[in-house]
Amino acid sequence: MSQATAIAAALRELERMFGERVATGEAVCRQHAHTLTWLPAQPPDGVVWPETTDEVAAIVTVAGQHGVPLIPFGAGTSLEGHVNAPLGGISVDLSRMARVVCVSPADLDCTVEAGVTRAMLNAHLRDTGLFFPVDPGAADATLGGMAATRASGTTTVRYGTMRDNVISLKAVMADGSVMTTGGRARKSSAGYDLTRLLVGSEGTLGIITELTLKLHALPARVIATAAPFSSIAGACEATIEAGASGIALQRIELLDTAMIRAVNAHAKLELQDTPHLFVEIAGGAASVEETLAAFQEIALSNGALRFDWAEERHAKRRLWQARHDAYPAVGTTWPGKTTVVSDVAVPLSALAQCVTETVADIEASRLTAPIVGHVGDGNFHVIPVFDCADANEVAAVRAFLDRLVRRALSLGGTCTGEHGIGQGKAGYLVEELGEPAMAAMRAIKGALDPRGLLNPGKILTARRR
Repeated sequence: MSQATAIAAALRELERMFGERVATGEAVCRQHAHTLTWLPAQPPDGVVWPETTDEVAAIVTVAGQHGVPLIPFGAGTSLEGHVNAPLGGISVDLSRMARVVCVSPADLDCTVEAGVTRAMLNAHLRDTGLFFPVDPGAADATLGGMAATRASGTTTVRYGTMRDNVISLKAVMADGSVMTTGGRARKSSAGYDLTRLLVGSEGTLGIITELTLKLHALPARVIATAAPFSSIAGACEATIEAGASGIALQRIELLDTAMIRAVNAHAKLELQDTPHLFVEIAGGAASVEETLAAFQEIALSNGALRFDWAEERHAKRRLWQARHDAYPAVGTTWPGKTTVVSDVAVPLSALAQCVTETVADIEASRLTAPIVGHVGDGNFHVIPVFDCADANEVAAVRAFLDRLVRRALSLGGTCTGEHGIGQGKAGYLVEELGEPAMAAMRAIKGALDPRGLLNPGKILTARRR
């Protein structure tokens, strides 16, 4: 039986089971395949919307019977081509699995389905005095997708990544079985850490359908500032020193001069035309004042020019919305141009070297490439802007991004701090991890998904068996 025939048969069977929750139209399939890399969109042959874990298991069973690839789909950010379907197949859109199963204020945890978004969960928690802190910047990011990509964001410097905030999870495995990786205890030494195995697996080992997450108390007081610096090196050094001093910042974000210009134009701000640190401090009244004083001393010694601290809710929201809108701000500031986005992360002590060498590389290459980053944990993003019809510009940007990754790796860093591997960065994994680690990953994939049907072509090269 040909692949096309097998996919058609699987879709017919799913249509009998799910009716209008199966779609095969060109438009909806294209909506479920895109990327912000060089790779073209590779749409699935159909899309199905399950509403329960049992329905996901039924979908996986049908796909297995016909040998059809499945591509899990959350909100579809797909920065590195995570939702593409290089071998065809069926997209499993989990957006209808959007129930908050339970919240335990006493235990500071909750259980949610994979399609619940960060914004939905925090709205649900509004009257409890609790919140879920991991903030990748997109309010509509699904918690299942965030776990699958091991997401982080602006608050990682204080609260950690998804790896640190997922207590346990439920996933449908390639054979259709449903695996639960643990209970609600905050620690366990029982067996292999299957939770961490699935977190960051990008849907290649199982389809996450439910998560138990850590919650945190809302801080009593929160203040924020956008502090201009005389140099980007000074802003990085202030970040390094603050981290080494143990100052408990809630957020610390770097925006270079090009990004500040884009943010000013997009958000109608009037920030000084120089590199900035966007900083947020949270806690009790006394601790906030103590942290503020300590941070200002460090920042001033590294070239901070002034501080305009905001405590009023609207002012803080406007500031952080401008930061979260950095990527669309680049698009509107340079209309008609193509943008790609890449992220790397390095040990905090290497941050200033990596950023300043990257800035020098941008200038020497005569590129436009704004920088923004969650620098409190050594992670930053570069967004080159170029004419995709100009072969020389395309070649220059591709070469620059390759140098960016290799620079980070040479400093003991990683090719991706939070975007994930997907298709776009699979080629760097062996350089970062080494062949023994790659062999171990292939062995795990082969054991859990021996036919290679779960999100093929992501992290590891697609190989049908």
